[in-house]
Amino acid sequence: MLRDTSLSAVSAGFVATLVGFTSTIALIFHAARSLGATPDQITSWVLALGLGMGLSTLGLSLWTRAPILITWSTPGAAVIAGAATGVSLSEAVGAFLVCGVLMWLCGVTGWFERIMNRIPLALASSLLAGILAKFALLSFAAATPQPLLIVTMLMVYLVGKRWWPRYAVLGVLLGGTAVAAAQGLLDTSQVTLQFAQPVFVMPTWSWHAVLSMGVPLFIVTMASQAVPGVSAIRVSGYQPPVSPLMSWSGITTVLLAPFGGYAFNLAAITAAIVLNPHAHADAGKRYTAAMWAGLFYIAMGLLGGAVAGLLAAFPAALIMGVAGMALLGTIANGLATSLGEPGKREAALITFLVTLSGVTLLGVGSAFWGLVAGGVTLFVEHYRIRPPSHEGPDER
Repeated sequence: MLRDTSLSAVSAGFVATLVGFTSTIALIFHAARSLGATPDQITSWVLALGLGMGLSTLGLSLWTRAPILITWSTPGAAVIAGAATGVSLSEAVGAFLVCGVLMWLCGVTGWFERIMNRIPLALASSLLAGILAKFALLSFAAATPQPLLIVTMLMVYLVGKRWWPRYAVLGVLLGGTAVAAAQGLLDTSQVTLQFAQPVFVMPTWSWHAVLSMGVPLFIVTMASQAVPGVSAIRVSGYQPPVSPLMSWSGITTVLLAPFGGYAFNLAAITAAIVLNPHAHADAGKRYTAAMWAGLFYIAMGLLGGAVAGLLAAFPAALIMGVAGMALLGTIANGLATSLGEPGKREAALITFLVTLSGVTLLGVGSAFWGLVAGGVTLFVEHYRIRPPSHEGPDER
């Protein structure tokens, strides 16, 4: 790993971890509290999630020599918080185990990989671009409350892209941090060094918890995270075996669910940061960026008690700005690929717009519905009804 790494890979790994934790850790805390978790149990959740993501990312990236980033299920945390009424923490753990087993089955049977192999590259590219574009829009919208911060970060990004493209995102992070510190926006008062301890919760079985939480957790994780996660990897030119990735995500979930590791799967948004050429100029060595992210994940998990205070030190505008600018290149490449085939251009555009809209139907997010809309468009545009053959048996 050290032989193949670079400063840009370390930077990309750190930014991916920073963005991943800061953008959704509050939702994780809310989900745990909704189930009645104690402070020690919430800290255990952070530990289990950090170790699960870190060790899985390290192992899978080293095995495939591709930037494979495993993360918690962000939409799944929302499902847990919404379905927590009438469900105890132990019953929720039982539901997490069911979700993990279902993900494992998707891997060992090969069902998920066969579905992914049938998705055209144009739709996969527009799906990824639509997901990431939402974050880019939010990063520039942050200029309304913090114009100096965002404008400075943008100028640093443009100058960095011109003369030091591999270190542009690192420059954005450092420049933004300096401006935030000068403006008094960094609050380190809540940062305390406290190591996390695992807390085991014995699962109990409840059909109500399985049907209201476990199955929806599985569906939204696969539809809203696994599908765009695989798309992100393939659009970037990597072709790792998908089924083992799904199997391992399920196994990791089963092993760590009693400690708070409620659901693991492929990352999509943060994965784009380590899949970007800025992470490493050599695509064959870009896996080191994901491995650095894995190491930072583990560190975050071990310091679970300090994570909340540490992440709260950074203003939201800074985090959104770094995330949005780190994803600009990937968004541009995704749009270029998706709109490059004239016969699939309209389907790709519809996929992009529906995904970007953020629409949620039946509890499933816009990534899934964008893919459905694009697929239906492609079917309507290209399906042809073949006229029945009137040839007799002697005419063939």
